[in-house]
Amino acid sequence: MMHPDLFTSLTIGGIHLRNRLLRSATHESMAEESGAPSSAHEKLYTALAKGGAGAIITGYAGVQQDGRSSLPGMLMMHDDSLVPAYRRLTDPVHSHGCPIILQLAHCGRQTRSAVTGMKTVAPSALRDRIFNEEIPRELDEEGIRAIIASFAAAAGRAARAGFDGVQLHLAHGYLLAQFLSGYTNRRRDRWGGPLENRFRIVSEILLRIRRELGDYPVLAKISAYDRRPGGMRIDEAVGIARLLEASGCSAIEVSSGTVEEGLSIMRGPELPIEPLLACNFRFAAMPMPLRKFMTPLLRLGMRLPEPVTNYNVEAARAIRRAVSIPVIVVGGIHVQEDIAAAFGSGAIDCVSMSRPFIIEPDIVRKLQDGRRTASRCIRCNYCAIMIEHGPLRCWYGKLPKM
Repeated sequence: MMHPDLFTSLTIGGIHLRNRLLRSATHESMAEESGAPSSAHEKLYTALAKGGAGAIITGYAGVQQDGRSSLPGMLMMHDDSLVPAYRRLTDPVHSHGCPIILQLAHCGRQTRSAVTGMKTVAPSALRDRIFNEEIPRELDEEGIRAIIASFAAAAGRAARAGFDGVQLHLAHGYLLAQFLSGYTNRRRDRWGGPLENRFRIVSEILLRIRRELGDYPVLAKISAYDRRPGGMRIDEAVGIARLLEASGCSAIEVSSGTVEEGLSIMRGPELPIEPLLACNFRFAAMPMPLRKFMTPLLRLGMRLPEPVTNYNVEAARAIRRAVSIPVIVVGGIHVQEDIAAAFGSGAIDCVSMSRPFIIEPDIVRKLQDGRRTASRCIRCNYCAIMIEHGPLRCWYGKLPKM
């Protein structure tokens, strides 16, 4: 049975949530070439708002051109000219009583210069195992300062565009997560080494936003753990959560994993080999016989992470015990009983979901009305891979003829 408090309101940093079930940031691959939201975004976000989401967190929006994703259709918020287009997105969402939060990101080494037209950058010059075409340029002091300024400027544009707040993407191996992790940050200056130094870029972004925008809500999404050697572990994530609270962060969303680990972020019961071979930039250009040869190799080389449900709940509880700001948990929470269990202990303030909203934008309304006890999502993860092929949609484990 659904926990009744899930459908009560909550205020996060001044943002009034109508319930505790949020749409987590999901890349939609729908943006215009400029990075402006498209009419498809407006249609999707309006459906999510009408469908009862407590709040919508957008797909990630880039703060600099060199931080643009290798995936097509990434939102951008790097230029003032984009603000009017975003206003056309926020107004209809608000008309349905739903707050909307813009997620801000820089992809760091998790992109390709063939896409951005610029050299990839990172805290340290370490090649990524997925995007391993080049060694990224290690950021110098001037480059770090420019990124801090870019995040703050993007937050200012978000405020002018009518967003209720922003979320800093500190998870999944993107640039700010690269600074936080000892696996990707090998620096010996004031931006590396002890956790406080690795956190410095985040604290300075938060300080700059607070200085320029006052109490404008700023949330953060973090990976509480990963499987990288010397990477993130829950005890260190707890330390990051405390630093976030001390720096004025409004709420923390708890996720896990990095893109380099494959399917640790969005887990499922089966390896999505077919869409990987059909659409991933590494395999799609291969001749068909070679792609068929890759199938058994991928099955041998890719490990399915376990568990496939509720895999961030314990980490979120550990973080919630350490801070007084609201904590949101995301990750394989698709069933009514699991949602209630995650929330029911009182240790977690909100549950966020991604894939259930792809197949059913009105999943919250259905759960609230008793028309649904579990998401229809089968966790095939075709949605996460097929965005290299076109706009976000549910494929339900079946591909068209390519």
